Amino acid sequence: MSAGLRVTVALSLYESDLPDGAKVVGNIYSAEGGPAHRNVLFPCGTSAPPTRYEVGPGHYTVAATLPSGVVLSKDAEVREGADTHVTLRAAPSPYESHSWQYLMGNIESYGPYHDGEAIPVPRSQGARSGVWEWDSIVEPGHSAWVGDPKVKSWQFASMLKLTEEPPTRSAVFEIAHSAPHSIASLHLGDAAARLYRFGAQGPVDEDGEPTFGGGPMGPRQFLVVSLAGSEYVVTLPAPWGSAQIEVMVNERQSPTGSAVSVTVRDSRVGPALGYMARGAFDSAATLVRDAETMLYGKGRMPNPLAAVAGAYVLVGSELTERPHRWDPWLARLRHEFDWMSDGSLLWAMRHLRRAHSEVERQAARDALIEAFDRGVPVFTLGLSRLIHGLSEFPDDPECADRLDQARRLSWRVDMREPFVVVALHGKPR
Repeated sequence: MSAGLRVTVALSLYESDLPDGAKVVGNIYSAEGGPAHRNVLFPCGTSAPPTRYEVGPGHYTVAATLPSGVVLSKDAEVREGADTHVTLRAAPSPYESHSWQYLMGNIESYGPYHDGEAIPVPRSQGARSGVWEWDSIVEPGHSAWVGDPKVKSWQFASMLKLTEEPPTRSAVFEIAHSAPHSIASLHLGDAAARLYRFGAQGPVDEDGEPTFGGGPMGPRQFLVVSLAGSEYVVTLPAPWGSAQIEVMVNERQSPTGSAVSVTVRDSRVGPALGYMARGAFDSAATLVRDAETMLYGKGRMPNPLAAVAGAYVLVGSELTERPHRWDPWLARLRHEFDWMSDGSLLWAMRHLRRAHSEVERQAARDALIEAFDRGVPVFTLGLSRLIHGLSEFPDDPECADRLDQARRLSWRVDMREPFVVVALHGKPR
């Protein structure tokens, strides 16, 4: 007769768009020193069915680490011929609608959020989500979505200009090619932690329905918000297949310290990005390898941004030079999606690590130059990897000039976030 543990993590994810919840990484330990299940995936969410793990009779500790870094654990006794149900319960989110941000560690739990004392709150009159009131295209208290940006807007020179020169008008007018759209935050939670959501065609409402009908769309999308007297240019990883992108503008001091947090409501890759942002590459790799077939299957690549996210995790967690089945996909990401620099960066990272000759180093160097010239990466990790790669060629004038620009921009980028968020200087004159 067999015995098993059926495990689930109980945390509402406001999950109408996530019927199977999300996946988080955990471990099952035997108190008797028997076989354990390490780095396995537990379902998370109120509608997610539990996952069964075959174990022998005995005493076990079941533990899960959430992308936020919170560890949940529970002891269980398993008897021969029976399954034991284990439910790991997290503290509740401050609002059910903010549960995904809570899972990622971007907002406090219910108690500290509502009952805590001395929570830092920006005092500036500019501490609201929106672009400057005098820009009549955007209503006070709103943000500006740029679905069709100028191609040059994500070049390093253009982004540096926005960060280093005194602004004369909102950054949205420097970025947008077609008219930007003023959008209000969703009617969820409170005014201190505003939420915005985006689908394949731009902003969506609380029910996930698009709020704009058609219009020109570029290969990249941005959101421009203001908070505490500064503007932020937010990279939206859109479109992300059928998954929604969620942006939180936090007027309080968030647990991560980030004023703007961008997440993807993707059941596997979304949590992987949360682990990656906190340096837990092993946990992130567990999720990505589980989704490898989806990300790197045969034929067309339906979601290049998700594939890039997975590649960052796989390349970052692979310390050997041995070939992998995902190596050919790095070349595809580089050559088929030239509107983002991340594919060239990933190829360069992988080949710089494996280079054994000057010819191989030169090929990696050329890919780094190509990545810079394609513009600011979508992923923050790409910016740090670009800086690291260019610094390998200190005597190369072309690399040195690009390295200087990349470093200067990184000073204005929130490196705690998975996607590039650039903090500009203060209010336009």
